[in-house]
Amino acid sequence: MKNLDILKNSDYILCFGEFLANTNKQTVDAINEAKKSNNAEVIYMHAVDSLALKDFYTQFIKYEAGSEEGISALLLDTFAKNTSDKVQAYIDDLDIGYISAESSAGEEEFEEALLKASKKSSKIILVGDDIFSHKRVDNILKILSAIEKYSDFKIVCSKQINTQCEDLEEVEELLPYNGTVIYSYVDSLKDSNIVYASASFARIAKVEDGAKIKLISKEGEVSKLLVVDDTLQNTIAICATNKKGNDFLSCGYIYKPVKIERLEE
Repeated sequence: MKNLDILKNSDYILCFGEFLANTNKQTVDAINEAKKSNNAEVIYMHAVDSLALKDFYTQFIKYEAGSEEGISALLLDTFAKNTSDKVQAYIDDLDIGYISAESSAGEEEFEEALLKASKKSSKIILVGDDIFSHKRVDNILKILSAIEKYSDFKIVCSKQINTQCEDLEEVEELLPYNGTVIYSYVDSLKDSNIVYASASFARIAKVEDGAKIKLISKEGEVSKLLVVDDTLQNTIAICATNKKGNDFLSCGYIYKPVKIERLEE
């Protein structure tokens, strides 16, 4: 409840690492209230683009699946000020050009987000649970804690932020997620047998709307029904899982590169 109140009272909300088209309705309602009451800017950052959210945000920054550590570093570079010598040395050593290129998030997009923030007074970064499945989550949280310590942003997330630790690690190599990728989120109310995909995903996978498919990964395989969703814009499909551990999609990192096999009727 406390986090919802923080959202409602904010006038600048940067959403990072949570697919808001399928998130907790209370969170979406709180952000909409902030937009209505406070004329809040909503900067939405995610790897999955959905037309269903077009009227929800005031700026969308799309990044590559797997690049959340790099995105965190770009946020630190953009918003931190009056830092300690240790944190400033870390920022100065960042290869911003490389991180921006490999994460597919343009430096000018962060400049736009910074400009939007300049006229706002109650600013937060809402960190979604996507982040906590990333193998580099510990360093991501360290970077986010530095943002909270050295900017006028409050970090809102389900984990404790320790602003005393400044042992930030170098951003690991950002490896691409090529081909067809599934974004699997936990939602006990959604049908976990359906994969929702864009038309381009279906075309690359060589399957049609309504096809029964098998998702194959080195971590396992599972059968699903593919449904084309015209609001989705890229080659990352989405699939709910009702409980962690139900299949390989719900274990480990939330994005899974998969091969698609069409099943005969």
